Amino acid sequence: MRRKQQRGEATYEQLLDAALRVYAESGDQGLTVGAVTKASGVSLGSLYHHFGSIDGLLDALLMRWLGRLLEATLTSLEGTRSARTGIRAIVTAYLGFVRDHHDAALLLHSADADRRGMTDGKGLRDAQEARLSPLAQWAQGYVDAGELAPLPPGLIEVLVLGPVIGVARRWLSGVDDVDLDEAAELLPERIWRSVAA
Repeated sequence: MRRKQQRGEATYEQLLDAALRVYAESGDQGLTVGAVTKASGVSLGSLYHHFGSIDGLLDALLMRWLGRLLEATLTSLEGTRSARTGIRAIVTAYLGFVRDHHDAALLLHSADADRRGMTDGKGLRDAQEARLSPLAQWAQGYVDAGELAPLPPGLIEVLVLGPVIGVARRWLSGVDDVDLDEAAELLPERIWRSVAA
């Protein structure tokens, strides 16, 4: 890798890291070009060169962390031997990710992320297809084996992830009636009942 290319990649990462820090401290209203360049020490020109706009930076930040969340979820399935243990692994991995990456989880579960998802849900899904496809294939294998109900893939995804996302949002919002450890213990069995054949 050429030195200039390495510097460019380092600047790109530096801007993303700074954007997450700014978001965590100030929310989406505080995520401005000025705040990110100040926090990163990177020039305005470099930000525009790499991302085109603050929206481009936010899109890249969302994609970075969505990819990491999906990767953690997919990795959790390695070594599971049934749909039931796979569901437990998914729930545990997702909630563990939320706990371990609080600031990124806040961003991923934000109203702004929802708006972007509603506006360009297909584009986001297409961009993450390489990570989503193995999850869909995992579920389809258990539908074919008769362990999971023969439901449309999107419905299985909603039934498995919907409750987990709901718990994550409630916990991230500061509501103190949700405990992630308790949810990781209780949710898998209830989710399993909703998708079992």
